[in-house]
Amino acid sequence: MAIRRNAEGPTTAIDRTVAGLAARQVAHGAVADLLANTHAFALEDALAQAGRHAELDAADTALARAIATATFRRLGFLRTILAARLSQGLPEDQPRLVALLATGAAQILDLNVPDHAAVDLGVRIAKGDPQLLHLSGLVNAVLRRIVRERAEIQAEMSDPLAQNTPAWLAGRWRDAYGEDTARAIAAAHLAGASLDITVKGAAAEWADRLGGVVLPTGSVRLHDIRSPVADLPGYAEGAWWVQDAAAAIPARLLAVKSGERVADLCAAPGGKTAQLAAAGADVVAVDRSVPRLERLRENLRRLGLEAEIRVGNALEVDEPGGFDAVLLDAPCSATGTLRRHPDVAWTKAGNDILRLAALQRRLFDRAAMLVKPGGRIVYCTCSLEPEEGERQVRDFLKRTDEFERVPVTPEELGGLSEPIDAQGDLRTLPSHLDGTTPEQRGGLDGFFATRLRRKI
Repeated sequence: MAIRRNAEGPTTAIDRTVAGLAARQVAHGAVADLLANTHAFALEDALAQAGRHAELDAADTALARAIATATFRRLGFLRTILAARLSQGLPEDQPRLVALLATGAAQILDLNVPDHAAVDLGVRIAKGDPQLLHLSGLVNAVLRRIVRERAEIQAEMSDPLAQNTPAWLAGRWRDAYGEDTARAIAAAHLAGASLDITVKGAAAEWADRLGGVVLPTGSVRLHDIRSPVADLPGYAEGAWWVQDAAAAIPARLLAVKSGERVADLCAAPGGKTAQLAAAGADVVAVDRSVPRLERLRENLRRLGLEAEIRVGNALEVDEPGGFDAVLLDAPCSATGTLRRHPDVAWTKAGNDILRLAALQRRLFDRAAMLVKPGGRIVYCTCSLEPEEGERQVRDFLKRTDEFERVPVTPEELGGLSEPIDAQGDLRTLPSHLDGTTPEQRGGLDGFFATRLRRKI
């Protein structure tokens, strides 16, 4: 099918008169914005921007997010199957058309929505957009063909690494982890993630109340949650907070004692700050993002916890030797979070990793300056890239002889040894803890963490 290529136009007005249409318009707008401006922002921000005047209720908000997330989770597959059904290939210079076809195809192939809704409302979106109006017939034909050929298409989507992972990332993971592990990582990303929580009190009691399971690392994993998180028992009273099981490990590795003064650098949105405060530490939480710090404040209020919150650049914290321990969750490419944030694979590039690695080096040196003799540092990133993990600690220990590594032990991970590398650092992969038991299925975010002690 041929496409006449036009300049891209602005987002069209939200239509609330047809059930489900506004949600699909918001999802389409967010995906189109990210395809057109890949390095501008994250999917959550794009959804918020696209829906700022939509006045969606909770169900439509969830639907818009589900459609957009499913689109990015299978974007490599979707681009291939769409290109094969267009005579001139996929028009990458028309992100609004690509987004409309991709969000429609994602609904048909991956979501529990009626096929007619995915097709008919996609056509309505095209007819309501001056730049897509002339392509409404093509949208209708392509999406109906996908409905007819669903079984054939699903059989074609068989290789998540080769077909559904950007080539630059797939190559990196092959080099870092080998072919088999790279394939396991890509498969875990396609499977998505469970809901993990960190509990202030007895994890086993809350696992029983919420129908979850306590993981070896101490987090509680929940499956098949059908209610909004805020409506679950224990949320409003501050008994627990949402935090991926891997993300909860670094603060535990710091092993803070009551009354210790601890710096949490790059702290927002605050899951690790909450862990440190709950352990009795005197926490100084630093972040440069005012909106994200407001979320941290709200979370601490709900949890009944306290911390000193500072708005500012972590590189400018100037208290040499002022802390017993420092937790540095450094800004990174976030390639370890694709199970939850699949857009990251398509909105980052190799130069982002190099740029962020340079920042991480500076933050690492600042953290070292802040910790007192005998004190500890845990440096971590939610990245799968060695430049943001293993190479950072290697280069740091070459720069100074004032610190020594304190290896992570299996006992600290509930007996798990697989996430501990040969140096004694933590390296979780999305394919870890994925099917150890049926209840524990769900994998982990990709995280790196190292623990160091200042000798002098």
